[in-house]
Amino acid sequence: MTVAPKWTDAAKVLADEVTANATAWHDAVSNTPRHLLVPRWWQRVPNSPEQEWELVILADDSAERLHATYADETLVTRVGPTHADQAQAGERGKGDPTSSSTLPGLIVSMAHRLDVKPGHKVLDVGTGSGYSAALFSRRFGDENVTSVDVDPYLVEAARTRLAEFGRTPHLEAIDATGDLPDAEYDRILATVSVRPVPASWLRALRPGGRLVTTIAHTALLITADMGTDGIARGSVQPDPATFMETRQNADYPPKLNHVFEVARTREGEDVRPPDGPIPDLWQEWPLRWLYELDTPGVETRAATYPDDGRRVVWLLAADGSWARAEDGTSPVVHQGGPRRLWDDLERVRRKWEENNRISLHSLRAELSPEASYLLSPDGSWRFPI
Repeated sequence: MTVAPKWTDAAKVLADEVTANATAWHDAVSNTPRHLLVPRWWQRVPNSPEQEWELVILADDSAERLHATYADETLVTRVGPTHADQAQAGERGKGDPTSSSTLPGLIVSMAHRLDVKPGHKVLDVGTGSGYSAALFSRRFGDENVTSVDVDPYLVEAARTRLAEFGRTPHLEAIDATGDLPDAEYDRILATVSVRPVPASWLRALRPGGRLVTTIAHTALLITADMGTDGIARGSVQPDPATFMETRQNADYPPKLNHVFEVARTREGEDVRPPDGPIPDLWQEWPLRWLYELDTPGVETRAATYPDDGRRVVWLLAADGSWARAEDGTSPVVHQGGPRRLWDDLERVRRKWEENNRISLHSLRAELSPEASYLLSPDGSWRFPI
């Protein structure tokens, strides 16, 4: 008979793995029972055409449960408006993830970059399962940690589960893009992505304080330190990180399927050959993220036709603008709506190439309550964030 390992053994193995470059966090990871914070979760149904998810429910004391919850993996806890806690056995979830327990290694890496000192007041934006709040509370004390989330259920569930093992940080259900629970913080960590960077965060960050966050629809991780002039300056970090975007409602707005139906096969108002090769925006991620910074909110889709191997890329916007680029023996671009989205993409690519394909890690951040920007090293590119 196989004997299930103790959770402390599993947590120590996880700590050994994820704190090798941040050893000060080893004790916190080793002593935080992640399995209590994530009792069940959603798992993507392979090859599901409708983006379906199945519920994972494992016995509390099973080796499978400990293996899953102490792996360095993200566990999706909420899909669309449905939390795994509130789903019935056998129920299928549909849609995009709307909450998760982030992979511990990424939490530790970001917390290490945050460089919290004893006595600092920490704001943890995006409570989720409560795991990051638990790590901060273990290391720096419950009284120094505030964690917020837009979802009241998540906050109450985290509060109850954290208390089961003696952790009592201040938790509050609020829209973190608005007013914050306290006026001042020394450190702010966001495990949700934002654009714009909320003015309330920058007003609350004390001089010498540090902010670590990501920019929505990119994997750009920013670290910035607040100066005495009210401007937080920093840079894009070399490690990418992707988080769900902040939301104000139970779910995210629906995909632009109505625009896609127009763009899928319709003849464009503007039809021309592409200016250069059609990029694979899922492989050429620096170009994709630069395009997002320059022309925010464009939904991208792609497909490969099995009959001839032809690849197609679609760009879709909420105002009805669209583009369809097809490669093959005679590449062609179709565009429609009020804007020419493919023209914008090619403009961004030309400027990037003229700048010797600058690394995105060279972008500087200047953040203030009035306006925030990412800037190229020479200042020739300036992206409002």
